[in-house]
Amino acid sequence: MRSEGPPPTPGILDRVVIVLDHPQNVVNIAGVIRVMMNFGLGRLRLVNPDDFDRYRIEGIAHRSEPLIDAATIHDSLEDAVADASFIVGTTARARTAGRSYSRPREIASTVLARAGEGDVAVLFGREDRGLTNEALDLCHALAIIPTHPDYSSLNLAQASLVLAYEIFLASEAGAEPLPLGRRASRPPTQAELEQTFEALEGGLHTIEFFKARKPSAIMRTLRTIITRAAPDLRETRLLGAIGFEIGHYLRRTTPRDGDAPEPSKSASEDEV
Repeated sequence: MRSEGPPPTPGILDRVVIVLDHPQNVVNIAGVIRVMMNFGLGRLRLVNPDDFDRYRIEGIAHRSEPLIDAATIHDSLEDAVADASFIVGTTARARTAGRSYSRPREIASTVLARAGEGDVAVLFGREDRGLTNEALDLCHALAIIPTHPDYSSLNLAQASLVLAYEIFLASEAGAEPLPLGRRASRPPTQAELEQTFEALEGGLHTIEFFKARKPSAIMRTLRTIITRAAPDLRETRLLGAIGFEIGHYLRRTTPRDGDAPEPSKSASEDEV
């Protein structure tokens, strides 16, 4: 019989706790839960919520049952953050000069570094007035989300989205490479690029594009554009095919001496 090994080591995001202080609207709670699910955060604590309707939350944040089951409700903010070794508060504006403030992108790396040592709590305040000064006094760092000065207010779920996204992006979970295009291929060799440039130049000569222009200057500009775009081999060959097809088309449609041009089809023949 195989013995059970030690319990798995928790991931760094498992040590980040989202705390909502006196949330008013169950829709906003559901919005925060949905954000947490999007960005790999599974620990939620609520301090005296006005409403916590599991059925409504599940209807807004689908498949959120495990996170709802794990959520805890507390009578005080002090109790909700008692086991945290680092606490980050959020505020819409700097309230006093005596506190240090950071932007979400800056604070995200700090959150992850501190999460390597213990639980980190990220606090969000009541929708109508945010965190109280007493709540901010509990925090080791404060985050401000930059917004347009004419409209600086953010919804609770929106604010949590910004913080959760930055924390996720700064973690290994957010560092996975993005998918390539469906038919992406390897980069072209220099020889393959030269074939493409030669084909394009030949096609442009065929339609007398250069006229009074200096071909070398035009081709230098095209080289700059194409190499800056960093096409893959498939895309490079497509560009070359365009150059070749210009010549092929003109040879097919331009009558030689003594030959009559091919008659064009009438509309009725095309339809048949």
